[in-house]
Amino acid sequence: MTPLHIRTRQSADLGGAAGEPGRPGAARFGVAGSAGTRLLGGPPRSAGTEGLADHERRLGPLSLDHVPPAALRDAVRESRLLGRGGGQFPTATKLDVAAQAPGTPIVVVNASEGEPASRKDRTLLELRPHLVLDGAEVAAAATGADEIIVYLHRRRLRSTSALEEALRERHRAGRPVRLVDAPERYVAGETSAVVSYLGGTGALPRRDALPAAAAGVAGRPTVVGNAETIAHLALVARFGAAWFATAGSPEAPGSTLVTLAGAVAVPGVVVEVLGGVTIGDLLATVGGLDVPPRAVLLGGYAGTWIDGDVAWRTPLERHALGVAGASLGCGLIAVLGGGACGLAETARLLRWMAGQSAGQCGPCAIGLPSLSVLADEVVGGLASRRDVRRLRQLAASIRGRGACGHPTGAVNLLESAIATFERELAQHLRGRACPEGRGPGTFPLPAEEGPRP
Repeated sequence: MTPLHIRTRQSADLGGAAGEPGRPGAARFGVAGSAGTRLLGGPPRSAGTEGLADHERRLGPLSLDHVPPAALRDAVRESRLLGRGGGQFPTATKLDVAAQAPGTPIVVVNASEGEPASRKDRTLLELRPHLVLDGAEVAAAATGADEIIVYLHRRRLRSTSALEEALRERHRAGRPVRLVDAPERYVAGETSAVVSYLGGTGALPRRDALPAAAAGVAGRPTVVGNAETIAHLALVARFGAAWFATAGSPEAPGSTLVTLAGAVAVPGVVVEVLGGVTIGDLLATVGGLDVPPRAVLLGGYAGTWIDGDVAWRTPLERHALGVAGASLGCGLIAVLGGGACGLAETARLLRWMAGQSAGQCGPCAIGLPSLSVLADEVVGGLASRRDVRRLRQLAASIRGRGACGHPTGAVNLLESAIATFERELAQHLRGRACPEGRGPGTFPLPAEEGPRP
């Protein structure tokens, strides 16, 4: 298929003059404003939000008036864009299903980003809101949607203000865009919970829900994508699938945004990875680390702990991580400092995860609090090997049995911690209480209590 091009001019910020960030010698990653970045290309973070004029000067205007919806879907399919979240679902499949399902589709930009340490989606809204809105227009044009909803936390004032100003700049161009304030609960960002909330029944996730693209909000086909995934659509539509594949890998094309957290030079910095790097490359160049850390938590608080030496040489690429039994998930790379206890940090995160239950099933409402209590006893030096066996058995009984994926995510966190922090576990089983067990911790957490979905 001939690549679809809708741009009017190319920007040197978009992967160099040739638009090939994957070529030898090109930058492999960068922060906002760095040469070679795609989603974050353009003015540096200190310059603030990119306005419409600068956005179109950099990338060219986006005109979809004479582009058939099927051609847009073909371009996305050829790009092999995967969702930039835990599911990594092919974006083209969502568009195809929504376009073919009965009813008029809706496009939902899920910018709620409930992962406490992740900053990538809010950074996109704050710095490049027009890129996200362009991507939503592409998804709407590709499916015949007549409405765009941005599901976000309005309390994040900078990103919300940037988006509102961007909508004012665009006047009445494109489809109607509605902003919906998302509930604070962690599970409220899961796709089925988003659809449930927008449908008026509360942000309750469902494992057995029909695909949103087939029957979502009020039974209408609903394309739900996070801000990063949606923003990529704007670039695919402008520059084509072949250009898109010059970043990333053959198995997972395109650049990827990651957030660094924990014991790094600047916690919360968002980096765009173009490909060809290891986690150690990123931590050394951007994170300020000279040696491998004790451990790294990948993919968010429902993610996987990996030993620091192993993580240091592991390719930072979604497909390679999946083969290794891990997931980049929401794009979080959280570094545990040398003086911190990984089990204590895990117990702290597990305590918070247990408090984020939607309360609709036993494994979540009863199992996770019980799991948290046992983890706290281990960290407090009050547990025996028999208690650890009970902990493992309880975790195994919870895995895969919840009404949504939340309890399984908490189990992933715990089980990977037990495997990674064997030395610390042995010390705790000898009766050593961990002083960090009830401390402030390494990774950020919001207030313990918040409104129910």
